[in-house]
Amino acid sequence: MLRMPSTIPSLSFLTLSFLTLSCVVPAAAAAGADPTVAGATPLSAIVVTASREPEPQFEALAPTIFIDRETIERSPGSDIGDLLRFNAGIDVVRSGGPGQQTSLFIRGTNSNNTVVLVDGVRVNPGTKGNAAIQNIAPEFVDHIEIVKGPRSTLYGTDAIGGVVNIITRQPEGSGFGVLAGSGRYDTRQTAANAYAGGDAGSVSAAANWLESSGYPTQDGDPADRGFRDVSMSLAGRTRLGGVELGARLWGARGNSQYSDLFSTPIGQDQNFRDSALAVDAGGQLTESLHTRVMLSQVVDDLRQAQSPDYETTRRSTIDWQNGAELGAQKLTFGGLWSSEATRSSVFGTNFDVQTHAATCYVEDRASIGPHRLLAAVGYSHHDSFGNHATWNAEYGYAAGRDTLVTASFGTAFRAPDSTDRFGFAGNPSLKPESARNLELGLRQRLSSHQTLALSAFENRVDDLIQYVAMPTIDNPYNGVNENVDRARIRGVEAAWEYVDADWQVRLAGNRQDPVNRQDGTTLLRRAKQSATLSLARRMASQQLGVDALASGPRTDIDPLSGSPAHDGGYTLANLFWRASVGRGLSLQVRLENALDKRYQVANGYFTMRRGLFGALRYDFR
Repeated sequence: MLRMPSTIPSLSFLTLSFLTLSCVVPAAAAAGADPTVAGATPLSAIVVTASREPEPQFEALAPTIFIDRETIERSPGSDIGDLLRFNAGIDVVRSGGPGQQTSLFIRGTNSNNTVVLVDGVRVNPGTKGNAAIQNIAPEFVDHIEIVKGPRSTLYGTDAIGGVVNIITRQPEGSGFGVLAGSGRYDTRQTAANAYAGGDAGSVSAAANWLESSGYPTQDGDPADRGFRDVSMSLAGRTRLGGVELGARLWGARGNSQYSDLFSTPIGQDQNFRDSALAVDAGGQLTESLHTRVMLSQVVDDLRQAQSPDYETTRRSTIDWQNGAELGAQKLTFGGLWSSEATRSSVFGTNFDVQTHAATCYVEDRASIGPHRLLAAVGYSHHDSFGNHATWNAEYGYAAGRDTLVTASFGTAFRAPDSTDRFGFAGNPSLKPESARNLELGLRQRLSSHQTLALSAFENRVDDLIQYVAMPTIDNPYNGVNENVDRARIRGVEAAWEYVDADWQVRLAGNRQDPVNRQDGTTLLRRAKQSATLSLARRMASQQLGVDALASGPRTDIDPLSGSPAHDGGYTLANLFWRASVGRGLSLQVRLENALDKRYQVANGYFTMRRGLFGALRYDFR
């Protein structure tokens, strides 16, 4: 068994780094940076996920994180989980090596309490709730928007902890690019993309192949467990009269090898297939009113190679959104209608379920002098439980252009998925999990290049669904899913960011208390504290830097015995270097786990040791 440290002294180190960088980086950069460089202002990104309408990140009343393309390109051979984990307050748990099941915990909420979108299309499967973010290649991604807090009003079920919107690349102009890389664990990656555009419209295509021999997944399993992912994407946009038309397709196929320590069909390996197809049309109906409708279909398919077990979701959705500007007010209203087919056969439990759901919403944003107001209400109908209403009320006070004080209150819900209702221990009478969230925040521009953001929050979740054992003489594994648990997560967050022509620095910390209110225990696999540091320095044709993460200890469950367990705190540091070696040609190198730490994020499952990865990238425009 790996030995885990019980404390994380690096948190105090990062606190000291916070104070040092706040003084040293601006002073060092001032000598060589041009303060007028466009786009150098922190929080200047335009985000759409918080309110469904474009708005500057600094002005969004909900807390957001924006991961740009430059940050994404620092991580060859990685997946979306590797990008998200270097943000404080986001716990990413992988059950083993590359390609293994990955769970996302935002602000201490459950892993199925986060909506994951690809270009606005929900990709959470209806069988188990957790989106397969390990199968999404970062090479396709332009940027990622993360909204923390309840958003069921706008996105329906699951948006208790937040929303992650993965925006794929749609480059402007014409060109192509290729990438080839390799690294430890026999990791190999090849990618290519091509795009063309002009006044008439644009088209783009991309493909990515990633394969790794991996490493042993669990304690006691000596065999390497590999992963293969072949992905592609296609996109096109054009304008017909006053109507803008678009279509996008993303798909991934591959195989993940699992440990065979268990004598169950889960062992050995499984094939996966994921895809999201969307077509949309929109335009201005009047000078102040615009509309957009999107039709999408998502497929999530898992099939065990050594048994007939499988889990499949096929969901079709209509997403209709309208926006109107009425003086100082901006009104957004619309609806989502979905038809979802889920089929499963796992451990001898079978179901074939058709589920229909609908959400209608209205959101009103207003700016009156220094006051920023948002009021939204959503009404959902779901086959599994009937009707549910949610709402958000948010207020911001702009004390000048550099200070924004916010207060918000909102509700959210999670509908029981098909496995909750009809899988092992299924209960068709389950109620939705419901949540109430309160938050206070402050954003401050300290200069034209740096910002500080502070927030305090409390999220209460009721009617959590949990398996309740009811063993009998004939069946010791007898049990049923019930609405029995209640959770309360309190926390504070702080983030400081500095951006100019030469430096990009972000330091963030989270302190939270995720508690099961039934018995006072800490919720599983969630750290009470975490801190992250991302530092990048540009020097002529080179860029180098570090991404660091310090995470506190977590409570867990031993996967073999089912008894309580403990995962110690850990510190990670990834180093990266990128250099231009010719016109359009660049070399990038990344050293993962540079300190060669032994740690676990899921009890009994191994994580990556020190590994070197490199790639050559060629971009022609």
